[in-house]
Amino acid sequence: MTTLVTTSSLRGGYGPRSDAISEIDLHVDAGQIVAVLGPNGGGKTSFFRALLGELPHWAGAVEIKGRVAYVPQTERARLDFPVSALDVAAMGTYADTPWYRRLPLASRRRAHEALEMVGLEAEAGSLFGEMSGGQRQRVLIARALAREARVLLLDEPLGGLDRASASRVGRVLADLKETGRAILVATHDINDAHEADRVLCINRRQIAFGPPTVLDSETLERTYGGELITLPGGGQAVVVQHHHH
Repeated sequence: MTTLVTTSSLRGGYGPRSDAISEIDLHVDAGQIVAVLGPNGGGKTSFFRALLGELPHWAGAVEIKGRVAYVPQTERARLDFPVSALDVAAMGTYADTPWYRRLPLASRRRAHEALEMVGLEAEAGSLFGEMSGGQRQRVLIARALAREARVLLLDEPLGGLDRASASRVGRVLADLKETGRAILVATHDINDAHEADRVLCINRRQIAFGPPTVLDSETLERTYGGELITLPGGGQAVVVQHHHH
């Protein structure tokens, strides 16, 4: 099994005395989905920024084989630009094309193929801003695929989606897993985390990493603290407060 992401003693933040994350030790193999659980402000975004090489003052080691791409929440995407689904998917190829040159046919072909992988080839000409939330999320995934990324970092991809749309995005991620990509998904949903291959729990430092069986009551309490509530019947849920990045 090929390991695509490795971190050891990863520590970083936005100032020399302000660690946003610390003690992050994990490895993610090709064909694995890792759920990244943590409270608001707990370091999920900072961890992704470290994997992207964007987190300042970080120590420890990060090793990634192949390209890595970040997939934001669809609700954070601009909807007022008159661009098509194909235009958005093709943005994933821009790093390979100098700004002064027209997008080559090969790049547009990659964008078409990426849309086909997420089941939206027929919607290539649709305006991105007029698509449903689930469709926009799949287009943003296609943009990452057009970049030919082997490692995908998704920021709460099912947030705000209805059940049918969330199910469709989930199937896309399962299909991409079968292609040998490593997929890290930031999520608040403990049920979704139980479906992942591995789970990373962080609250400014690593609480646990391993199979979903690590999600016992003690680990969840250490991860979420006051955001974790016990439901009638003994179940547990996270109180998610809306926040702005």
